[in-house]
Amino acid sequence: MSDDAFEETVAAVRERVDPSPTERETLREAAADIVERAEDAVHEYCADADVMQVGSTARGTWISGDRDIDVFVRFPPDLDRETLERYGLAVGHEVLPDGHEEYAEHPYIKGEFEGFDVDLVPCFRVPEATDIQSAVDRTPFHNEWLLGELDDGLAADVRVAKQFLKGIGIYGSDLKTEGFSGYLTELLVLEYGGFHEFVEAAADWQPPIHHDPEDHAARSFDDPLVVIDPTDPERNVAAVLAPRNVARLQHHARALLADPTVERFFPESPAPLDAEAVQVHLDRRGTWPVAVRFTPPDVVEDQLWPQLRRSLSGVVSELDRRGFEPLRWAAFADETAILLVECAVSERPAIERHEGPPIHVRQHATGFYQKYAEADSYGPFVDDDRYVVERERDVRTPEALLESDRLFDVALGTQVASCLRDEYTVLVGDEVTELATEFGTELADYFSPSP
Repeated sequence: MSDDAFEETVAAVRERVDPSPTERETLREAAADIVERAEDAVHEYCADADVMQVGSTARGTWISGDRDIDVFVRFPPDLDRETLERYGLAVGHEVLPDGHEEYAEHPYIKGEFEGFDVDLVPCFRVPEATDIQSAVDRTPFHNEWLLGELDDGLAADVRVAKQFLKGIGIYGSDLKTEGFSGYLTELLVLEYGGFHEFVEAAADWQPPIHHDPEDHAARSFDDPLVVIDPTDPERNVAAVLAPRNVARLQHHARALLADPTVERFFPESPAPLDAEAVQVHLDRRGTWPVAVRFTPPDVVEDQLWPQLRRSLSGVVSELDRRGFEPLRWAAFADETAILLVECAVSERPAIERHEGPPIHVRQHATGFYQKYAEADSYGPFVDDDRYVVERERDVRTPEALLESDRLFDVALGTQVASCLRDEYTVLVGDEVTELATEFGTELADYFSPSP
């Protein structure tokens, strides 16, 4: 790969991700109008409050077509939280009368203004990021720090980096994606001095990777990528980043360096599979798929996905423990939620081998023998130096486990367990093709796995 080919690709990507002068001016005017309205509104409630625009649109690192404007209303730190929330919502409703309330650490208003999606968020104006009273309080410090570090060239490279991470499916710090946040992306491009340098470095990473822009880390971290927040020495900006997404970045960084193409930044989404196409994959694979289907809890995605992952992990572990040899698994969520597991073994024998303690361990061995001596089983008998019994297996198929109360003995997410106790269904074998109606795109990804 030549540097020329790489830079030509980046130039072509920039043509698509750099906002036009008209787009920039339209956003600037809308943001200024929102800030002015918020300032007028908040002073009716708190004369010492102020308003600032934050996020990528404030720093010039937003991608063309993004329509998000983040405005923070900052209240004095001695204001109690209940009053902050009340004032914040009141200001939000005045500025965005058609907006609605959403909830992060505390409620805020989300609405539309002149075609832009606006988040109007109250926070405390604390003196230092280390003094935060709520998680959002540090965001203004991020904004101010980066504005002092990013120039136009680095901002342009950040936009390219964001599109690259989006293209490979690892952009976003939400708990479904567990990927790279916008702030983390900005810090990494800044750390390495550009997009090309970032990609070259990532291709050769040997985790754990550690960066500390201000050289002020207050503690150590065990994450594969550690980027100490320049405004908070106690925080790893990359804490939410999953190890699999560090590995995926490395794979795609190497692929981009070897063969730079615009398509790597803008890949085509796979066509959704229909039931017939899913059946073709099942026939080819010869596995035994089972799926638990239920109505998901009514929570935001950042609460839902950790619950789904925990529940899926618990189900997979139990299926594995019982000898059904899970090959691959996935969770999906939309109107319904799915825990899907492909097993290599569809049925186990009617009996299972159960080994007791060595016979020389007298007390435990005697207890084992007496327990099974009168049981309806084969044995006990002696094999090597211990008692063994061949007893009736309580679960012979994956679906028998999932359809029984034994499902609730595995490590499920609390809210998922509650939903399952209300109602769930188990799809087995070819019945899994029914999922294509709701999850055709997810199944297309599942049956065409890639880095």
